Amino acid sequence: MQGKNIIDAKITISAEVAENLLQEGWKKVDLHVHSSCSYDVPPVQTMHPSVLFKKARSQGLDFVTFTDHDTVKAYDLLGWDKERLVPGVEISIRDPEYIGHTIHVNVFELDSEEFEELELIANQEHDFKSFIHYLKAHDLPHIYNHPFQFFNEGSPNLWAIPELIKQFPVVEYNMQNLAEKNLITATLARKYGKGLVATTDSHTGGMGAVYTLAKGETFREYFENIKKGRSYIVVEGGTKRYLTKELISWVELVFSMDKQLREDMNFTTNIQSFDRIISLIANEKIREFPRLNNLAMKFFRNFSRSGLPVYMYMRTEKPLVSKIEKVLNQMS
Repeated sequence: MQGKNIIDAKITISAEVAENLLQEGWKKVDLHVHSSCSYDVPPVQTMHPSVLFKKARSQGLDFVTFTDHDTVKAYDLLGWDKERLVPGVEISIRDPEYIGHTIHVNVFELDSEEFEELELIANQEHDFKSFIHYLKAHDLPHIYNHPFQFFNEGSPNLWAIPELIKQFPVVEYNMQNLAEKNLITATLARKYGKGLVATTDSHTGGMGAVYTLAKGETFREYFENIKKGRSYIVVEGGTKRYLTKELISWVELVFSMDKQLREDMNFTTNIQSFDRIISLIANEKIREFPRLNNLAMKFFRNFSRSGLPVYMYMRTEKPLVSKIEKVLNQMS
């Protein structure tokens, strides 16, 4: 892709430059974060929305949002009008006719009634065009999440993705994805004049490791500046480093859960190598014995720290990257 130099020069900045902008009043936000209200996040106290909200504010995030999977329970717990808290949700929608595979959309500044109506369109009507029309008619800020991340549905419709990007004001540079896929997403965002945000998509409380900077005294002003390209993303550290840290945190969270919670939990990180490890931890009988449990935790933590699970994941994703590039070149 030829957009790399443009992207590096105009969109991404270093943490040092970012700090200078923050001193000038720019706002720092991570627009994709999960709490214990998501089905695939361990239900431990450290992942409770109230704990994560305090953590996010202490780390300098100017606005805080929880984009849990198809639920707004976090706001029932925290309050919908809490200062600096922006109601948000990650909604899954699969339109077999228009798209063919499931896509995820982050929606912000919605209320409980709007959430229920969007869920109805997504889960019963399966109508992407009606979904987008609703977002625009209600003037709800929204983002096309990880366009090139798929969910074990067979062959995704790669040809649809550029057309989908055209329908959104902002697309996501997601740290759970390979750098190559994020680069392609960023290049398409630039090509079609769309805003770009960098997010952690963290399921372990690691919000703010990457973030988006823009001006704005309100969240609406902040988001409008992103839509207009008046923003920067800060993504220092790289995919391998970020995913390794995320996996280590997953291991520690799982081992901090009691036995019953682990057995009832349906772990899924949408990364198969992660899932295998988490599944092994959750079902291992030796957890019943404290000393062996401690040894197992150390083993899995060190195994995660080695980077091998992330390396395996990155290797399995390479063929998809080649396929994406081939399709996009054919469309050029």
